[in-house]
Amino acid sequence: MSTNWFFPLLRQTFEAPCTVEIGHTAESLFAHVVIDGDFEIRPGDRVLVQNAPKETPFGYRVTLARRATIIRAGLIERLWTRLCGNFELTELYDVSFTNRRAL
Repeated sequence: MSTNWFFPLLRQTFEAPCTVEIGHTAESLFAHVVIDGDFEIRPGDRVLVQNAPKETPFGYRVTLARRATIIRAGLIERLWTRLCGNFELTELYDVSFTNRRAL
């Protein structure tokens, strides 16, 4: 009996190289991770950067090469994330960028 139908239900874990960019200046505070290679991050997946710096001194911008552990979501986690994401999106509808008040 083949177990190939069960494979998408399980979590998969693998490592990939990544580039981490961190900036801590008066203009901005940010941290970005880009997975190097042809890896698609899908809903429900988790990315853990190994040996990521804990802090960057004020006024600096750093770009580092690190390794990332990618944990693929199983089928149930992926579906749950998509379902919850659709409901979370409706919270953005209450945002207005006009200078007048709603009556």
